Amino acid sequence: MKGGGGASTKRRWRGLVVGVLGLVVLSMLVPLVFLLGFYNGFQSPGFASEQSSASNPIRGYSKDSSRYSTDLSEGDQSRHVDDLVRRLAPTLPKDIFKKPIHQSKQETSRGVTVHDDVPEKGSSAPAKKVPQSSPTINKTRVGGPIQIAENPKNGDEIGKQCELKYGSYCLWRQEHREEIKDSMVKKLKDQLFVARAYYPTIAKLQGQGKLSREMKQNIQDFERILSETTADSDLPPQIERKLRKMEAAIARARSFPVVCDNVDKKLRQIYDMTEDETNFHLKQSAFLYQLAVQTMPKSLHCLSMRLTVEYFKSRSDVEPLTEKYMDPALQHYVIFSKNVLASSAVINSTVMHAKESANQVFHVLTNGQNYYAMKQWFVRNTYKEAPVQVLNIEALNLENQNLDLLLPIEFRVSFHRIDNPPVAQIKTEYFSTFSHSHYLLPQIFQNLKKVVVLDDDVVVQRDLSALWSLDMGGKVNGAVQDCSVRLNLLKSYLGERSFDRNSCLWMSGLNVIDLDKWRELDLTETFQRLVKEVSTEEPSEAAELLASLLTFQDLIYVLDDAWALSGLGYDYGLDTKAIKRAAVLHYNGHMKPWLDMGIPKYRRYWKNFRNQEDQFLSDCNVSP
Repeated sequence: MKGGGGASTKRRWRGLVVGVLGLVVLSMLVPLVFLLGFYNGFQSPGFASEQSSASNPIRGYSKDSSRYSTDLSEGDQSRHVDDLVRRLAPTLPKDIFKKPIHQSKQETSRGVTVHDDVPEKGSSAPAKKVPQSSPTINKTRVGGPIQIAENPKNGDEIGKQCELKYGSYCLWRQEHREEIKDSMVKKLKDQLFVARAYYPTIAKLQGQGKLSREMKQNIQDFERILSETTADSDLPPQIERKLRKMEAAIARARSFPVVCDNVDKKLRQIYDMTEDETNFHLKQSAFLYQLAVQTMPKSLHCLSMRLTVEYFKSRSDVEPLTEKYMDPALQHYVIFSKNVLASSAVINSTVMHAKESANQVFHVLTNGQNYYAMKQWFVRNTYKEAPVQVLNIEALNLENQNLDLLLPIEFRVSFHRIDNPPVAQIKTEYFSTFSHSHYLLPQIFQNLKKVVVLDDDVVVQRDLSALWSLDMGGKVNGAVQDCSVRLNLLKSYLGERSFDRNSCLWMSGLNVIDLDKWRELDLTETFQRLVKEVSTEEPSEAAELLASLLTFQDLIYVLDDAWALSGLGYDYGLDTKAIKRAAVLHYNGHMKPWLDMGIPKYRRYWKNFRNQEDQFLSDCNVSP
């Protein structure tokens, strides 16, 4: 019994010793963990996790808490903002903000990057891989442009240029800059980060308990305020006093020696967070801009619907006389449009400046969705003595043809010149050219010999009758050219095909078309064949551009620049004298005059020729 009792006593003492040793170890570990937590960043129920490295940028600020997300992997961080932007854009392609691919310097001393953004049809296709020394087409179907960058000094430098990525959005943003909103909230966030940078060092200093407690209290107050507030208007009334206390505590903390690595890490987080938020808001704003310029305004949609309903309520089986529609001796103008007001402004401005409107005939080609609205509008409104024929292109009896209405395609061209030292600026321009629908003209108007094609984003300021007496010398397409971009830049796409490397790009907007010569050369067949050939190598819309350029190779009759002035849809710096002198004003670019996003000082030229008295305009609240 004694031996058993002795063994039992030894076991009890052994258990007590183990328990005591465990308590000793725990009593040492708990303070150690607590101190390490202070060093890495003070944590409390209201504190954000800040243990990421300086290379790990802070990603976002939550409305419901002040915690900045830092638990993203390095790969996820680089895609985080793009993912958020794509979530905002369910109706637009996923690669709306794909970064451009920059190429090395070409034989012509130009680096070229081409982007194709055509909104008319289909989904985006993957970019075609080409050699490093050639330009690259990268599909980002945003709003019609193909982008070409000239003379880059440095690929990375150009990649950061706003205009190169977002085109006219950056020009619009410069003209509509606003003061920073909620600047006090942003200042509180910055002060909070600075305080966190200094706090771990102050907490370990001997004899600075008061300052340490004060900084801790200030940090907790700021955390609580920012977890409940995202706008200056929601801040408590005593916030300025709290901010002064925080600034005073930080100023005192700066007077002590600090651990530079920790301060550097925290301040880098401020920089990374600010840069990341800037990039996010830039992309978000660019997306919203693209959405605004590509979406039909509600008032215009209302107008189209009201006109369609009115057509079926009051339509008559009696069609107007059509003799003039087929008379080749008259002046025939063709407009491709889905926009009632835009096509109306083109026709009205043309007849208002015509010496004899009775000799003019207008043909508006539209799609089935807008056909009845167009018909009703031109029944309700007359344009002096000029008749207006509305055609539904989808209902035309043309064999083996794509009868979807495609409007002119616009290409965004960004130049980065090195020939203007010391500062090389990027310049953005928009070019437009024929779509597939334009190549149906000889078949649609079989009895006509010549037509003038007007885009629906133009305004006429002079009599155009002189265009009908031009001797085009066997040329097919009379157009204004811009020699800023030449075919030599696209030689990698054109391949071994024969072309004049010094040819300039021609513009749609105002085009004199010799239909007889077109039929003689069978240019429609040439265009369709080239599209099929190039489509095997390039995305479809890029193929249309290249095929169009090749189709009219050596067949462009160059009109004087005074006939048409382009740029009113993106360029804020056009000369007023040049605007008054031009026969036709072309609102190429995203900022069309019928949109609220249109450039205000140019919109008035378009509004002068819009029918202001139609009742449906008032009913649909179409802006005056």
